[in-house]
Amino acid sequence: MLDSLSRYQPQALAVLRIMTALLFIEHGTQKLIGFPPSTMDGGAGGLDGLTLVTGILEAFGGFLILIGFLTRPVAFILSGFMAVAYFMAHAPQNFFPVNNMGDAAVLYCFIYLYLFVAGSGAWSVDSARRAVATAR
Repeated sequence: MLDSLSRYQPQALAVLRIMTALLFIEHGTQKLIGFPPSTMDGGAGGLDGLTLVTGILEAFGGFLILIGFLTRPVAFILSGFMAVAYFMAHAPQNFFPVNNMGDAAVLYCFIYLYLFVAGSGAWSVDSARRAVATAR
C-alpha cells in the first residue's frame, strides 16, 4: 500500500521545494526590508556588504526556487551558501547545531543539495519548459 504513494513523488518534491523557498525568502526579506519584523535585532537597517549579499541570495534565490526556475544551479549555489553560513556564523559558537542555532542552516544546505540532485518536481517553470521542448 505504501508503495502506491510513490506516484505522488513529483508533487511531494514540489511541496518540499515551495515550502522551503517560502521560509527561505522570509530570511532575505527580513534582512533587506525588515519584514517580517525581527524579534531579535530590530530587522533591516545598515546593511553591510555581506548581509546585503546574504539577503539577496535568500530573497531572490528563494524566489527562483519557489517558482522552480533554474532549480538545479540555484539549489547548488544555495546549498554551498548555507554550508558557508553554517561554518562562518554558527559553528564557531558551539559544536552542536542545536546549541549554536545552526539547525536551519544545516537543513537548508541538505534540502538544497537534494533539490540539486532531484530537480524541481511538479508545478515548476523548469518542468513547463521541459514539456514545451519535448512537444516541439
